[in-house]
Amino acid sequence: MNKIYTYCIVAFLLASCGSKVESVTTSKEQKKPNIVFILVDDYGVQDMSFVGSDFYETPNIDQLASKGMIFTNGYAGGSVCSPSRATIMTGKFTARHGITDWIGAKSGERWRESNRFDKLLPAEYKHNLPKKDSTIAEVLKANGYKTFFAGKWHLGDEGSYPEDHGFEINKGGWSSGSPKNGYYAPYTNPKLEKGADGENLTMRLANETVDFISKNKDSSFFAFLSFYAVHGPIETTQEKWNKYRDKASKQGIPENGFEMEKKLPIRIVQDNPIYAGLVETMDDAVGVVLNGIKKLGIEDNTIIMFTSDNGGVASGDAFSTSNLPYKGGKGYQWEGGIKEPYLIYVPGENSNGKKNEYPVTGADFFPTILDYANIKLLPEQHVDGISLKPIINENLQLPERPLYWHYPHYGNQGGDPNSIIRQGKWKLIHYYENGVNELYNLEEDPYEQQNVATEFSDVTTKLSQKLKNWLVEVDAKFPTKDNQFDPIKRAKYEDEVKNKKLPNLEKQRKKFLSKDFSPNKTWWDSKVTKD
Repeated sequence: MNKIYTYCIVAFLLASCGSKVESVTTSKEQKKPNIVFILVDDYGVQDMSFVGSDFYETPNIDQLASKGMIFTNGYAGGSVCSPSRATIMTGKFTARHGITDWIGAKSGERWRESNRFDKLLPAEYKHNLPKKDSTIAEVLKANGYKTFFAGKWHLGDEGSYPEDHGFEINKGGWSSGSPKNGYYAPYTNPKLEKGADGENLTMRLANETVDFISKNKDSSFFAFLSFYAVHGPIETTQEKWNKYRDKASKQGIPENGFEMEKKLPIRIVQDNPIYAGLVETMDDAVGVVLNGIKKLGIEDNTIIMFTSDNGGVASGDAFSTSNLPYKGGKGYQWEGGIKEPYLIYVPGENSNGKKNEYPVTGADFFPTILDYANIKLLPEQHVDGISLKPIINENLQLPERPLYWHYPHYGNQGGDPNSIIRQGKWKLIHYYENGVNELYNLEEDPYEQQNVATEFSDVTTKLSQKLKNWLVEVDAKFPTKDNQFDPIKRAKYEDEVKNKKLPNLEKQRKKFLSKDFSPNKTWWDSKVTKD
């Protein structure tokens, strides 16, 4: 215990001495490691073979997990994409950096245009990654790293693209949050040179990444591969659809694949053959990168990080997957919405698939990367993150700390405006529609089946006050009451969701699984393209 205490005090004192981007490596003699960061869009914590999915096949991700450390309580910065991505880039929680919803979502009175007839008007939020923040790419670039970005950005429009925030090369990152025109060329992307018709976007991004790594293998580099996959529109090849359609049939197709959540239907089975094919292609692309690193002979000096930006899409969007037994999914306040795959491979540390239960978040990547790059920490920038190096290198137990989420919006997937605090085993969710708090003991109830807010009222009061104080401290923005709320219109909307949307989703699910299913023309064209 003395060793733990001493390390934490020393680490804190060193971090407190950090400065801004101008910091330099503390030991120029030591070769700085390469860093490859792989971010998958909308990828659920249950969407991998190694965690127990018997439907999706992810051998390359499984291989990475077997070599690195698996953080079983890994969290995204938010339940939707842009907030989480900003948290990774800045080391700050969402309420602090101000991007609290996906960029482009309606807020304030414009929310009424969505015709959802909700009780609140969502809070306003920032629409570009703040210039005042030093991103992880800017800091690494200032310290001699070659920086590269490929794929989905969704952190602002012109003037706030990857190249405006420290990335020297940008392949495909712009304002769009989804692959315009789908996953097969010709796709629409002003930041990516045209490829041959039928080219697969996911594989293209992986190949661009390997090309960059190959050209910079003799330098220290930071390659950020941000797949558009597995975001909708979900598409796959005929071969992969056949494979997973047959697999679902052999496993037995349940009569019902959805049930009603509070506001929208939610998927309760993993049997979508289109999504499964998209997942496998993404895993194939991960394999391209891992094999490229190995063939180039730089595996022993390359750190690889793998995560997602929010939970799997169980409700809303493409209704693609199920996160069960975790509750909810993308856009939701429960674990299925914010709990993520979170893998870190550091050469020479022999983690070998070791699991660690310490709660970690997207904000921790920034200081962890700096620590491994032998760059002074910048606590004024990555204020909400901590370096995970002590856990990975020395298996030390770090101090308990509060984690915060702030989503003062309505999710397209059915989530309600909320704020969350997790500290230790306790997770408290505060809802803005009715002021109600939910409290869960995640050690005993990891799937959030039992709200114990009344039973442990002292814990509820303490965490609720701590959450409120933090939100005030960071100048968080809140939703407001909609004085034009019409309960009759809301009731009609809910009736249509339950009695029309739910049955239609079941019909669509059966259609995807039928032997004579045929999608739009652009998908099957891809079968001639070798993945």
